[in-house]
Amino acid sequence: MEEIEKLMKKFEISTENAEQEMTLLESEGKTAIMVSVDNKIEGIIAVADSLKESSPMAIAALKDLGIECIMITGDNEKAAKEIARQVGIQKVIANVLPSEKAAEIKKLQSEGKVVAMVGDGINDAPALAQADIGIAIGSGSDIAKETGGIILIKDDIMDVPRAIRLSRATMKKIKQNLFWAFAYNTGAIPIAAVGLLNPILAAAAMALSSISVIANSSMLRRYNITSGEEKLGMKNWANQRLK
Repeated sequence: MEEIEKLMKKFEISTENAEQEMTLLESEGKTAIMVSVDNKIEGIIAVADSLKESSPMAIAALKDLGIECIMITGDNEKAAKEIARQVGIQKVIANVLPSEKAAEIKKLQSEGKVVAMVGDGINDAPALAQADIGIAIGSGSDIAKETGGIILIKDDIMDVPRAIRLSRATMKKIKQNLFWAFAYNTGAIPIAAVGLLNPILAAAAMALSSISVIANSSMLRRYNITSGEEKLGMKNWANQRLK
């Protein structure tokens, strides 16, 4: 509301009669816009983004993964904080111009944080490019999808924690495969160097090493990226009821 008041004062338009209604609308999570005709406030237009049903659960899932969630928006601070409260986000960066979003991401990175940015609009593209990981919503603008390193095909924000869980499971498999590959070679090479390893056994060990890596990797297909979501959903539902 401060920016609107500054604009109205610039044109010497009184906002006194509309301030209470503006404050009420913003407390409801809406962005209020004053309409002036002939230097008088004639009305207020209130707009608000509709929350996706899965948003509170997605934030709860990200917190469960130990990830700090920050909301960055161009909306006014009161409206932004109300939306953040509804989904369970504690930290809000509001009143950010489109050109400033990338700068805010850079500021977080300067604090030593690895930043993943989730966005779907044209205004989010610079921030998606600046972030360590840019995650674009599939239903968003083309430029956001071109900029994002990860594109969520479905319009489901729950795919963000799912993607993170899958990436962690994949990295775990990679580390396991590297361990066993090095273990085979570390154990067999010294024996072969002193001539105590039969060439047939050496060939069998190499084949077994490859088979073990393939078998271990194929087990990733059994990984359930939605595991625990039902329990998490009930927990989030209970938290919402207590609010």
